[in-house]
Amino acid sequence: MDGRFYYLTALLLWSGLAIRIPRLLHSRRDPALVSLCAVVLAAGVSFTLSAPASVAAINELTGIPNLAAPLVYTVVTAFSAACLVVIVYWRGGEPRHVRRVALGWLSAYAAVIVALWVLFAVGNAPVERRTDLDTYYATTPGLAEMITLYLVAHLVAAFATTTLCWRWSRKVTGWTRRGLAVLVPGWLLNGVFGVVKLAAVVGRWTGRHWDTLSTDLAPGVAAVAAALVTVGYALPLVGPRIESVTAYARLRPLFRLLVDPADRRYWVPLSWRSLGDIDLRLTQRETGIRDGINRLEPRFDDRVRERAYNRAISAGASAPEAEAIGAAAMVVAATRAGTPEEPVPGAYLPTTLDGNLGDLVRVSRAVHTPIVADTLRTAGRPESRPA
Repeated sequence: MDGRFYYLTALLLWSGLAIRIPRLLHSRRDPALVSLCAVVLAAGVSFTLSAPASVAAINELTGIPNLAAPLVYTVVTAFSAACLVVIVYWRGGEPRHVRRVALGWLSAYAAVIVALWVLFAVGNAPVERRTDLDTYYATTPGLAEMITLYLVAHLVAAFATTTLCWRWSRKVTGWTRRGLAVLVPGWLLNGVFGVVKLAAVVGRWTGRHWDTLSTDLAPGVAAVAAALVTVGYALPLVGPRIESVTAYARLRPLFRLLVDPADRRYWVPLSWRSLGDIDLRLTQRETGIRDGINRLEPRFDDRVRERAYNRAISAGASAPEAEAIGAAAMVVAATRAGTPEEPVPGAYLPTTLDGNLGDLVRVSRAVHTPIVADTLRTAGRPESRPA
């Protein structure tokens, strides 16, 4: 396997980690977030250290042939432990029980790491092997046990995490379920990685040479598995943020119609630095829109809404789409220049404008549809708003 493959995989993983650093700095005591960052960090480090050039550099710098091997095994074992801890904290429960289970996994894998180094010290590995140490020393006392222990520990984590994710995915919804749906195949592939590696080792035990399974097939499987696991763990954290940013952007047309630019309570520019407060900004924008709707409610003309609704239905729109177009047309008509302050006969607040955030987003997206634009031409244009 080309050494560039290892470094490229590590770079992709660390790019995902870089996105989480700002939130980590603000939530350093969040065990789930810390464990997630540890997962991505350990995955990237394991690929970096596994590259043949890195193996050679470690061995040369320390003067100990094959010292890179227990170092890589340590990082992979830490990766396995961090993944299990993330799942434990995700599932939640009574805090003491959660901490006890997490500490149990961490203690078990810490013991495995200590055992790996002890076995390496006991064994004898004088010949440097940069890519096939697993199979080359598969029958060497001490080293054989070290290799087997590392692979078994990885397999236990892989199949335990797969089982937990599968069972939990049937009980949850939303972004958590989507994340688990990605984690299940990701951890299955981690299990495949362990099985393939172990098969190559067992092959040496029985006099067969299946080294290509370990040196060629396993790294590719591990790269795909690491990518899926990283995405799966990140989705429940990133997904809601993406939804908030999207909703914030989609509310902009309706916000500009209803909120006075001079009202600084709501007109707060969104920047990259403020993305961490996107939920607060979204709440401000939604509040501004609802205040504007309440202010204009006496001037809403249901005849405008009904005409726009009927035109939308005739054009083939679904009922929810037509309702949003009708509500948007009514808002546009109520915000036109020169609208009298007295209430319009029969004015009322349609449920589309008094519903949840999703309803407001649909109305906002309908503001610039052709039917609503025609309402602008026939009922007058709203006051201009800055971008």
